[in-house]
Amino acid sequence: MEINLLVGGPISEWPEELLKKEDDKIWVGADRGALRLIQNGIQPTIAIGDFDSSTKAEQNLIRENSKKIYTAKPEKDDTDTELALKIIFKSFQDISRINIFGATGGRIDHLLANLFFVLREPFYEYADKIFIFDRFNTINFYKPGTYTIQKENDKKYLAFVPLTSVEKLSLLDEKYRLDKRDFKFPISLASNEFVGEKGSFSFVTGVVCVIQSKD
Repeated sequence: MEINLLVGGPISEWPEELLKKEDDKIWVGADRGALRLIQNGIQPTIAIGDFDSSTKAEQNLIRENSKKIYTAKPEKDDTDTELALKIIFKSFQDISRINIFGATGGRIDHLLANLFFVLREPFYEYADKIFIFDRFNTINFYKPGTYTIQKENDKKYLAFVPLTSVEKLSLLDEKYRLDKRDFKFPISLASNEFVGEKGSFSFVTGVVCVIQSKD
């Protein structure tokens, strides 16, 4: 099951998946993301958030046009993105992929929280199924193993960002090869570039955030 999550951060262009408006797609709206879905003709399967940045009229619109709604108190520890993911994990079974749109813009504290939340329970279990998108970047998370990733459109640059200390990171096919390099958190970063349409990497311990970027 593939789930699309639109959150409240600014987005510079609407995702192609949203514009298709296919009836069988599962869309979850977090905070103002739910309002954006409704304004673009999409009924949220679930609307989630404290909605403290929405007017009373906007809150009523969300309540009247969402299939299900979860309202949180503003005094919460999680970002709306984290809260939405927790509800998604509880509400759906056999999740293959979660696409998150709007999580990279706006407040820098929310962006950092959205990069490191995979270290917290229950997110680590789903880390490799979570993808964050904007028009310039594709961000996903990996647990130890060997992987081959496909270059997305013209996003030819790669950044490997350890979220913990990482041992024996090898980049096999990229422009700048690494062979079993250890990275100590929090000062390590490996910038790289696709040579072809695919790239391979592996590591044995830790959690790595991989960012594909446009020039």
